[in-house]
Amino acid sequence: MRIAAVLYYLGALALFTGLVLRMFMPDFYAYVYSAGALLFAVMQFVLRPHGKGLSLRRLVFQQQLAGALFIVTGVLMFTHVRNEWLVALTCAVLVELYTAYRIPQELEKEKK
Repeated sequence: MRIAAVLYYLGALALFTGLVLRMFMPDFYAYVYSAGALLFAVMQFVLRPHGKGLSLRRLVFQQQLAGALFIVTGVLMFTHVRNEWLVALTCAVLVELYTAYRIPQELEKEKK
């Protein structure tokens, strides 16, 4: 497996670990989440699928936008004013789920 793919999964694992740590270590979770978000978002830019279709390019842009929203969520976690970060996290997760479902479909269409 390529090192970039390992870093991608490591970033995703750090994202999840940071969210779980919120329950156990409320002073430490934002650091773990932010490091995972940064790694995950950078790897999304590196590991993007290449295709010629307009809809595929649009989906890749949306996926990169979700990565940016993950980083914004990490920044909002440090404010500790209220739970605004939950809105950014929800938007990022919904866009990420949509693109993770649709990009393989678009790649299959281009192969045919």
